[in-house]
Amino acid sequence: MSNETIARRYSVALADVVLKSGQTESVKSEIASLGELFGKNVELQTVFNNPAITHASKEKVLDGLLTKIKPSSTTANFLKVLLQNGRLSDLTEINDRFAAVLDERGGIVAAEITSARELPADEKTEFEKSLAALTGKTVNVNYAVDPDIIGGVVTRIGSTVYDGSVKTKLENLREQLISG
Repeated sequence: MSNETIARRYSVALADVVLKSGQTESVKSEIASLGELFGKNVELQTVFNNPAITHASKEKVLDGLLTKIKPSSTTANFLKVLLQNGRLSDLTEINDRFAAVLDERGGIVAAEITSARELPADEKTEFEKSLAALTGKTVNVNYAVDPDIIGGVVTRIGSTVYDGSVKTKLENLREQLISG
């Protein structure tokens, strides 16, 4: 089973629990912090990835960590389930997918707009309104600048890309001229 499939299954299960309990923001914040901690701490990764370390030893390490950070019972139980199933090392991927699942269920979609130059505030507002109308959802837009696209913008919403860059238009024109 791929890491993406594993992350999706655990994140969907966690989202079901937190949406029913109303702990969405607190658990989201705790899981994000813990995901960052696990991602940066080589010692923790080594402990939880090493099959030579007994499960009991891993439980002691996790219990010590939980005692120090004092997360909600939902977060603590989720981490214990991950440990029980040998998936604690996948926490970073699960966290990324968890945030996406919560956004999706909340009617929020992420978009990335790349332009050749920094966009003025009024253009950003127009893009956001257009994307909200296109998707029918609230859109969180991340803006990036890439001078290589020459002009125009490239917009990515999930796996869909709207490429209105001058660079791509020139490449398409070149292909048309070559193929006759």
